[in-house]
Amino acid sequence: MDIYAGELPALIALAGGLNWTVGFLTTVAILGILVLGLNIQWGYTGTINFGVVAFFMVGAYTSAVLTLDPPREFESYVGGLELPVPVGWLGAMLAGAVLALAVGLPTLRLRDDFLAIATIGIATILRSIANTQEGLVNRARGLNGIPRPLQQQASDAGLDYDWVLLAIAALVLLAVYLVVHHATASPWGRVLRAIRENEETARSVGKPTANYRVQSFVLGGVVMALAGAIWAHRTGTVAPDAFDNFFTFLVWTMLIVGGSGNNRGAVLGALAVGLVWFGIPLVQEDLPDALGTRVFQVRQMLIGLMIVLFLLLRPQGLLPEEKTVSRHLRAGGRRQTRWPLFTRRRPGG
Repeated sequence: MDIYAGELPALIALAGGLNWTVGFLTTVAILGILVLGLNIQWGYTGTINFGVVAFFMVGAYTSAVLTLDPPREFESYVGGLELPVPVGWLGAMLAGAVLALAVGLPTLRLRDDFLAIATIGIATILRSIANTQEGLVNRARGLNGIPRPLQQQASDAGLDYDWVLLAIAALVLLAVYLVVHHATASPWGRVLRAIRENEETARSVGKPTANYRVQSFVLGGVVMALAGAIWAHRTGTVAPDAFDNFFTFLVWTMLIVGGSGNNRGAVLGALAVGLVWFGIPLVQEDLPDALGTRVFQVRQMLIGLMIVLFLLLRPQGLLPEEKTVSRHLRAGGRRQTRWPLFTRRRPGG
């Protein structure tokens, strides 16, 4: 009798749980980048963008067609240039900026409700084009075999590639966080907050508010497209059906729950809502039969419930926005530490 036989299920469960956790954290890092992009647009500028998935989609497809091999038999897509993955990411960011300009220049002067409708329409139009236009992105069949960054190097070094992907996503998230933090803590960011609070007042003191709104919309679009590019190279495949409009509202939920106007809150919201979204299917077997067979509908209901509860009970989110009067001094007289990730209050502050 093998004395270790009883330990095997526990070891298998531990390995499975570790693999799930690594994959989950990689996904959360990518979503965190995406939420930071929305935070620039809505959290700091007050610009409604219900077409988040459009920027995510454009980034994913652009990076894919730039880095894929030329199309083979039964495939039909533009590109296939076999460029390095970092070049694909840069191309995705450029595509995100172009889309943001194309959408923002004619619509950012509209009322907020018109802008919301326009951004939803852009996402729907792009998905329809990808599904129906022959010779563009392989229609509903999607793009497969997208190269994964550092995969061969990780294999040669004997590393678990899932951990390599997690490290890449985490490093990009950190870089984006620092860029966004310093941008929004600068005088440029203070103008964005002034526009959000009262655009007429900001305009009355000589600020070109339309230009600032376009700038923030473009920067947010660039960040969202980068998240889409990383996601495409993480999954290795993209197809139009993956980019539905519900994804946009999932990202909005993350920002609302985490805290609009707070970059750390944006990342925390991605983690908290992601845990609900990806964790519910794990307990499917423990749910009553009436719920277990409808687990995917249940989690959509939970996302809607989270939005309602937070808007009613804690509209500022888990981490409220910190009111700032300068880049060095917060409202209330507390000085900021140099490193935003490890901000602490001074004793007696």
